[in-house]
Amino acid sequence: MRRTAARLADGRELFYFDDTEPYAGGGAVRERHDTRRLPPAGAASELRFDPLTGEWVVSASHRMDRTFLPDPADCPLCPTRPGRAATEIPADDYDVVVFENRFPALGSGGADAGPVDGDPLWPRRPATGRCEVVAFTADHEARFADLSLERVRAVFDALADRTAEHSAAPDVRQVFCFENRGAEIGVTLQHPHGQIYAYPFLPPRSQVLLQRARAHHAATGRLLQRDVLDAERRAGTRVVWSGRRWTAYVPAAARWPVEVHLAPHRDVPDLVALDDAERDELAVAYRELLRRVDLFFDGVQRVPYIAAWHQAPVGDERPYGRLFCQIFSLRRAADKLKYLAGSESAMGVWISDTSAERIAVRLRELAG
Repeated sequence: MRRTAARLADGRELFYFDDTEPYAGGGAVRERHDTRRLPPAGAASELRFDPLTGEWVVSASHRMDRTFLPDPADCPLCPTRPGRAATEIPADDYDVVVFENRFPALGSGGADAGPVDGDPLWPRRPATGRCEVVAFTADHEARFADLSLERVRAVFDALADRTAEHSAAPDVRQVFCFENRGAEIGVTLQHPHGQIYAYPFLPPRSQVLLQRARAHHAATGRLLQRDVLDAERRAGTRVVWSGRRWTAYVPAAARWPVEVHLAPHRDVPDLVALDDAERDELAVAYRELLRRVDLFFDGVQRVPYIAAWHQAPVGDERPYGRLFCQIFSLRRAADKLKYLAGSESAMGVWISDTSAERIAVRLRELAG
């Protein structure tokens, strides 16, 4: 795979990750000149602290006007083709592309305005960090599960590349790679793509996971996620895919109507630390899991899902983190969605409408 850097018309960075010739070998170079007239990139984001929960909230009012479900002919993630308006990607074709989000939640880097209303009860600070878009393929109609294994591997190589770069930034605490798929999830662009968030703080979900991991390590001397993986493999009840280097299982306390976790057998903190053999098998396992998710409900061709890569944070908590992927869907039947109503949204108490074992049985039925 070959990486080529470029700049968009407003100064944002773009990277081509090529896995096909003649580009992968350097025999040709993708178009790097963006012909659009764009104002300089900028964002109006800030972080506001919630004293009731101890969490940072990203305030990004400029995102209210971001692109929303455009016609395929106007898709900003398609290549720039002759006779059509220029898109976010200057080349007329591409393999994998990563570029800075035009409407980022993070990355303003503005001045510190002090607390809200001057009251120390509500601290506020610039929303530094980074938000990037990852276009998986130039094919607007493709699903991730349709991609070749070589392309899936290229996507993960690109995510690892970006994770390594962002993790080295002084203001980044955690790098989060994910894919939202489906209008039900809230996707605003239908083109197959993912995103990367480089957070300047430790997200709430990660804080809880690491608190539990530290307590487990203090009591046992072992990694919590390692013990969870080993226990799931021993029981086998909820294992849905297993290889030499990865195992996929439905967690015993699954929350979502469709949920599966994918974890490496070796203790690694992030995608960067995976070796070639692990990345090769990851491409096989991940594509297969997404294929099964799309078949989960009879009569539904594209199940909405979120695929979230949990990576170890940067800093003192890093030894307690361990790489795993969480794939889940809010669809609970062919014609029904799982809504996060009063108990889940207001009190954080999850009520599952199914069982982990039933989910696992269905995912195993869809093998091969």
